[in-house]
Parts: sequence; structure tokens; C-alpha cells
Amino acid sequence: MTGSPPVPFTAADYRARMDRAARAAADAGLAGLLVAPGPDLVWLTGYAPTAVTERLTVLVLAPGRSPVLVVPTLEAPDAAKAPGADALTLRDWTDGKDPYAATAALLDATGRFGISDNAWSMHLLGLQKTLPDTTYASLTDALPMLRAVKDAAELDLMAAAGAAADATYEEIRKVPFAGRRESDVGTDLADLLRQFGHSQVDFTIVASGPNGANPHHEVGDRVIQRGDMIVLDFGGLKDGYGSDTSRTVHVGEPDDEEQRVHDLVREAQEAGFRAVRPGVACQEVDRAARAVIDDAGYGPYFIHRTGHGIGVTTHEPPYMIEGEEQPLVPGMCFSVEPGIYLPGRFGVRIEDIVTVTQDGGRRLNNTAREMALVD
Repeated sequence: MTGSPPVPFTAADYRARMDRAARAAADAGLAGLLVAPGPDLVWLTGYAPTAVTERLTVLVLAPGRSPVLVVPTLEAPDAAKAPGADALTLRDWTDGKDPYAATAALLDATGRFGISDNAWSMHLLGLQKTLPDTTYASLTDALPMLRAVKDAAELDLMAAAGAAADATYEEIRKVPFAGRRESDVGTDLADLLRQFGHSQVDFTIVASGPNGANPHHEVGDRVIQRGDMIVLDFGGLKDGYGSDTSRTVHVGEPDDEEQRVHDLVREAQEAGFRAVRPGVACQEVDRAARAVIDDAGYGPYFIHRTGHGIGVTTHEPPYMIEGEEQPLVPGMCFSVEPGIYLPGRFGVRIEDIVTVTQDGGRRLNNTAREMALVD
């Protein structure tokens, strides 16, 4: 694929994100946020340690205070080069010193803090021991929508990732399927994703025949046969933002039931997409897609949520599932991916990434959703 390279985010962009996160913490009644290495830290600062070790690294965000990144001294030079480093203060600690005491000096000794879901338990326990009157909440539980609404630059990156996944699908349809192992096709998918600009491949599901009834089968050594239905689901990160798309193909001509089930899933996927508009609860997207499948008598075979958020990770809030009343907001990005899985026989899934617009939704995947025939 060709085109202009993405414009890097600036220190001002990261400063705005950290300010927004601190305000959101205050609105949620939190004394601040403690952000460990992982997707939240990358999104807030652009910093991803080369190796996540037992040494404490944590970004401290508190309302009305400048952000501080606590890092081991030996990693401070790399942290200082992060795109968002100019928007924060670095506080380093050396081996043999107490990193929890260094962090505690930045915290309200009786506060309640949001902490990254992926923070090491030893670090949380160390902070609790140092500040026994503090309490903590999972960052996803406390601020589930922190990264959910993308700005214009992020949406451009999401669209580019989606276009790269689309190009991958168009090319994978040209390779031979019959007589090859699922793992062979999975390797082709990974190679194509990288060819079209992905720096990270997160998954390549190639689920043929009866394996298609397992939504997360990924790849195996099964040899693909003529007459197989094959669920293809693949994605990863391109320029830091995620792709994720599913199409179901068939080796040779399908039988009547296979075609009927595929058409039904395509109708359900369209219904879910048509339900997307600002102010609608996330669960309404799930309800719209699920109703089509339920009404056709296949409800027990749709065994997962209709969608998940996507951004700097391929799975993040919001989730399109019954009980999720979070209203859709322009700039949110998530999958719409209903499926039907018939145990021991075959499965069908069709997935697009969708972003909420001012008056509806826009697909970021635009390949044909009709069943494709492959060799």
C-alpha cells in the first residue's frame, strides 16, 4: 500500500491526553491514576519500555498536579526519549532504593486510585504496604471509556489499519487453500499483514470445516479439504493502531444450508451496523444483530458478544453486549461480528470495525461480505 506516513503525535497531544485522564479521574471520584507499562502508558505518553521487568515503572496522574513518570534509573534515558516525555517529569530510582516510597511521596496517603489492569500484583501490594490507607480500583472499571473516543488523527490511523487488513483479505483469496494446512494459510495471512504495513500481528484465525465451530480456534495442522467452510479472522497493529476483520470463505461450491447460514450472518451483521448511531446504548447493537439470528432459530449457536472496542489494543472497551448501557459517542471504534457455530460441522463469522459518526456509523472494513469461493 502507498500513501503518506502517519504524522507522529506530539508532546502537546500527549499532554492533552494526560490532562483529560486526570480530569476523568477527578470526575470519577479518584485521587489519581497509576499507569503501568502497557497500552494505557503508550497512549498517554508514547513510552513502551523495551522490557517489562520486576522494577517498578508507573505514571502518576493526579488532578491539579503535573504528571510524573517513576522509572528505574537504568531505564530513564529511554524514557526521556519518549514522544510525551516533554509533557511530564521523570523521577528515577536506583537499585537498592525503595521504589514504593518514591511513588508514595506523589500520592494522597488516604486516596482512592485507579490502577492499570495489567499492573503487577507485587507493585500494588508494595504500594498498599507503604500507604495502608489508600485504596485502588481497576482502571478499566473506573474509567472504561478513557481511550474509547478517538480523535481525528487516531481515526485516520484506524482507517489505514482497516484498509491494510482489507488488502490482506483480497490477496489471501488468491492463494490455494485445498490440500494445505490451516497453519500454512495462517502464515500467508501474517506475511500479508506485514507486507501491508502491520508491525505487529496479533492473531490469524484459519478455522476450517468443523474447526470453524470454535470461535477462537486460530490455526492448526488440519489439512483443508474441498467442501470446507473456513472462518478467517486476522489483525494486529499498524502504526500503533489496531485492525481486526473476519470473512468466511468456502472451498468450492457451498451446500444450501451453508449458504443459508452465511446469508443469515451477513444479514445480522448488517442489522448490527445499522443500529449504530450516537446516543444508542452499546447493547442495542448486540440486540439488533442477535435478533436476526434468534428469529431464524439459530440463537443457541451465537455464543459470544457482538463486538469489542479497538484502538491501541485489538480488544478494549466498549463492548457490544446485553447489559452494556454505555451510550455510543462519535469517535468510538468497535467491531460488529455476529457468528453462528454448529458443533462438529462448520462456523460462520463476518466482522467489520465500525466508528460512530455524527449521524450513524462508518465501516473501516469494506471488502465484500458475500461468501467468497476459494480454491
